[in-house]
Amino acid sequence: MAVNREEVMGVLAGIALPGGGTLVSRDLIRALSVEAGAVRFVIETASPDEARALAPVERAAEAALRALPGVASVQIVMTAHGPAPKAPQSGPAPSLKIGGHPTPQEGGPQKISGIDRIIAVASGKGGVGKSTVASNLAVALARQGRRVGLLDADIYGPSQAKMMGVSKRPASPDGKLIEPLHAHGVTMMSMGLLLKEDEAVVWRGPMLMGALQQLLGQVLWGQLDVLIVDLPPGTGDVQLTLSQRARLTGALVVSTPQDVALLDARKAIDMFDKLKVPILGLIENMSMFICPNCGHESHIFGHGGVAAEAARLGLPFLGELPLALEVRQAGDAGTPVAAGEGPNAEAYARLAHRLIAGGMG
Repeated sequence: MAVNREEVMGVLAGIALPGGGTLVSRDLIRALSVEAGAVRFVIETASPDEARALAPVERAAEAALRALPGVASVQIVMTAHGPAPKAPQSGPAPSLKIGGHPTPQEGGPQKISGIDRIIAVASGKGGVGKSTVASNLAVALARQGRRVGLLDADIYGPSQAKMMGVSKRPASPDGKLIEPLHAHGVTMMSMGLLLKEDEAVVWRGPMLMGALQQLLGQVLWGQLDVLIVDLPPGTGDVQLTLSQRARLTGALVVSTPQDVALLDARKAIDMFDKLKVPILGLIENMSMFICPNCGHESHIFGHGGVAAEAARLGLPFLGELPLALEVRQAGDAGTPVAAGEGPNAEAYARLAHRLIAGGMG
């Protein structure tokens, strides 16, 4: 009996990609034809470099399809719809300058070309694990087949380069546009990639706002399903600039359970309400600690405070995340825990699934 299109797609849906997702979930299959046992299709990638990196995936797909009953032949073509890398310039590359006063923008918040959704991850105070949540959520969404970007908008204290394990300085072919980096299936950009490791940013507000404008509008983000923006703590210039310039899908507010953190989380929620940015949900981080030796569950910072606050305000509660040594070690090592397996990775996978199920991821 001849094979049909649904069977072929079922096999391709099981071919995993290095950065997460599959050939089908990442929407790379084009021009599929199944006729009299002959299977032909195109794998369309974003760039020649990605096409070369997916050569093992192409071989795996061909082998899996040839093993499918009813398949007589398999023909796969790999293409890249993006441009080939530019030839090296004969002279030094133009200097990329970040910072400066922002340029005026009329007409209110604008959609960023190629990006379907923008989700801000915020907290009222520092130290609640907001950046850890942002990086792991980005990786978890990518593993569930989404095209994800991660923008580290904490200009004064950028940490995403460390957490995502990238250190290469982004290229700028013309001194204006910035080529982002890629890690764990996520396209990312951080001010930390443009500075020396111990170099401080000593800017007043206008310079800060100008830098954020550049990171939003001059980075070659490409086509993204969602851009996660890791905001600095508080309710200052960066939050205001982002909300006024970019059309945000909404914000996630991260807090630990104790009262002092919730006091500041309420201020973040009030800020987004004033800026008319929807709150997509509240997340309780460091909700519990499970002893690795005896399995006892301790509520070091209390428990349930964020869920109760969400219920009081009529906002979605997206879940609890544990306080775990593994999460800290993974972030320090540059491989977010969501990129692996186990209970901590599953906690972020559930968070990503809730966002996707709600149409926000």
